Amino acid sequence: MNLRLLSVIDDTIKLFSDSLNFSILTPAGIIAAMLSSLVCGIIIYLVYRFCYRGVVYSDNFNILLVMITSITGFIIMTISSNVVLSLGMVGALSIVRFRAAIKDPLDIGFLFWAIASGITAGAGLYFVAVLGTVIIAVIYIVFSLLKKQKKNYLLIVHYDESAEANVNAVLGGMKYRLKNKTQSGSGVELTIEIKLKNNDTTQLSRFKGIENVNSVTLLEYSGEYMN
Repeated sequence: MNLRLLSVIDDTIKLFSDSLNFSILTPAGIIAAMLSSLVCGIIIYLVYRFCYRGVVYSDNFNILLVMITSITGFIIMTISSNVVLSLGMVGALSIVRFRAAIKDPLDIGFLFWAIASGITAGAGLYFVAVLGTVIIAVIYIVFSLLKKQKKNYLLIVHYDESAEANVNAVLGGMKYRLKNKTQSGSGVELTIEIKLKNNDTTQLSRFKGIENVNSVTLLEYSGEYMN
């Protein structure tokens, strides 16, 4: 029993001591991992740059996506090289707290995309990282093109109460959703949600031709933000 116990303890000590020896990553592996993460980051950058449909495009955030992909890549390389080092790295990263406001919910998806690409590249799955990034890019571009064909707008009309019947007559030939209607004195503010194809703004001229319509405003509407 004592010999068996000593053998188990000896094997445990040997395993622990072996884990203290840092695995030496080959230069070719390091370069391949960093290049693949950089390629994935550039793809994400280009997709975000040319297909972004949010309110305000941030080039700093886009550059951050490339940095996150590369940084995650070499962190995963470091963690995977040694068990003890991975525990220390997790402990060090657990004390870091980030506070940044995400204005567009879609930006969270890009952040996860960049992190996932960096993890896959850092783990040595270079082909999976690049191929997965390309597939996600194609999916996002397709949905972005479909969304571009038909956009939601807020149409805001200010008119006198005497033009109510004429305004309702124009609204009768439209598909819309009433968002707000405010009346103060003899003035009325009407806000409706409509969908337009190919940025067709002919709806404005239909209301402008009505007598006692003071102003017509058309705003692009994404559900949470307005342009």
